[in-house]
Amino acid sequence: MRFKNNAAKFAMTVSAAALVASAATASSHREAPGITEQPKVDASDFYMFRSYEPGREDYVTFIANYIPLQAPYGGPNYFTMDPDAIYEIHIDNDGDAVEDVTFQFDFKNELANDGGGIALQIGDATVAIPLRTAGPLTGAASDPLNEIESYTVTHIAGDRRSGTATPVTGTGGEASFSKPIDNIGEKTIPDYEAYANAKIQTISIPGCEIPGKVFVGQRAEAFAVNLGEVFDLVNLVPLEGSITNDRANDDLVDRFNVTSLALEVPISCVTGEGNGVIGAWTTASLPQGNVEDPSPTYAATSVYGGAYVQQSRLSAPLVNEVVIGLPDKDLFNAAEPTQDGALATYVTNPTLPALIDILFREPLGATSNIAPSNLPRTDLVTAFLTGFPGVNQQATVTASEMMRLNTAIPATARADQSAFGVVAEDLAGFPNGRRPGDDTVDIALRVVMGALCHPLPLGAELGIEGAVEDTDSDMINLGLCAPEDAPVGNAPFIDGAPISAAELQNVFPYLNTPLPGATN
Repeated sequence: MRFKNNAAKFAMTVSAAALVASAATASSHREAPGITEQPKVDASDFYMFRSYEPGREDYVTFIANYIPLQAPYGGPNYFTMDPDAIYEIHIDNDGDAVEDVTFQFDFKNELANDGGGIALQIGDATVAIPLRTAGPLTGAASDPLNEIESYTVTHIAGDRRSGTATPVTGTGGEASFSKPIDNIGEKTIPDYEAYANAKIQTISIPGCEIPGKVFVGQRAEAFAVNLGEVFDLVNLVPLEGSITNDRANDDLVDRFNVTSLALEVPISCVTGEGNGVIGAWTTASLPQGNVEDPSPTYAATSVYGGAYVQQSRLSAPLVNEVVIGLPDKDLFNAAEPTQDGALATYVTNPTLPALIDILFREPLGATSNIAPSNLPRTDLVTAFLTGFPGVNQQATVTASEMMRLNTAIPATARADQSAFGVVAEDLAGFPNGRRPGDDTVDIALRVVMGALCHPLPLGAELGIEGAVEDTDSDMINLGLCAPEDAPVGNAPFIDGAPISAAELQNVFPYLNTPLPGATN
């Protein structure tokens, strides 16, 4: 049996101190040893941005992606969510690094025919079929769907385990929503876009007078990265001109799918009494106790019980892969943002720039260390742990690894977005939140190598606190460090795998329709 009810949702305890993180060069795909054993609760990307779909400017969109590296043809079971886990999106609206609002997703997987599944008469025996569907699907109630995935969303005000929990409901008052089956192929689901779009739900959010939207389902991967080359000791010279920006360099987009938990919430319902800047992150947790059943059934392969223990945590891209040291990666996944001061050395004294120096000092033509010398790295602390004063810093500043978004900064229309976000004077982009079309790999490479130490084309009129206008240009120096601290800080670092908002949808849930397992 499973101990998964309101009475059994005890407070999660984490005995270990947590870590902090900084910019990095890929997303959280299999980023820690422990999470490789639990792929269903592995968070791969987290997006948070003011909605730029026309007419939805007063909303903020959250997208938490799970189960990375989904091969479109990965059947026959494909990629259901874990019904023993809970998946959460946490929002801090006052700056204390503690969640004020949590949206908790809880999944239920059932076989058709009251748990018996679809069966065929084979001779004198009735035999269950081995596939998730017995025929093509259109979304109709009569579809021959053999395995049905549904989920609930709970709004929790205050602490994620002891706060006030209230169901999020649909327009008809329903508290359970349907998750579309994965994109098996064009014969199984001839029009997957229409089939999946019908699962986008308008929702009533507790304490919020304006309705929002929710969608949970498979989407095409949107994180662009030269993944294989990056992890092969950065087997490329990461500079414009040395490698061509080309989709052929991308190991994820147009090759893999993910599962997205997408929410669109009115801004007024998440900002609280803070200064309009919100911090957010996503987590997945499993019950503490797990005993394998020697006689497993579809309904239960293990016996779970006890308090929930956090297995995965993600906000800024690739925090855990190339910044956190290998001994502490699982510890970071288990931690809460309030614990992020424990090993701040990972941010203030990062190893990634030193590794880049070891690998590329000679190819870049340098005669001395190219890693930034401003230790501790206050520029990285600002960018990823505290936010920029006057841009996305909260009223109370608690150094912690959260995605931060200034909800007062207007959304940039898709056609006008820069893939380089804030450093290209598009303040609605990364690291002020993160949009699907932000090229976070290139941004992070430049920031970690000291881009913030050099004058940036932000324009003095933007009013970033502490910034000084450069007298020789129309640019500003943020005052976090000096150009001489970062000898290659103004170099155009790239990984050769570009992305842009134009490649993605302009409507909720923004990520593209997932790749089919087969085309006909």
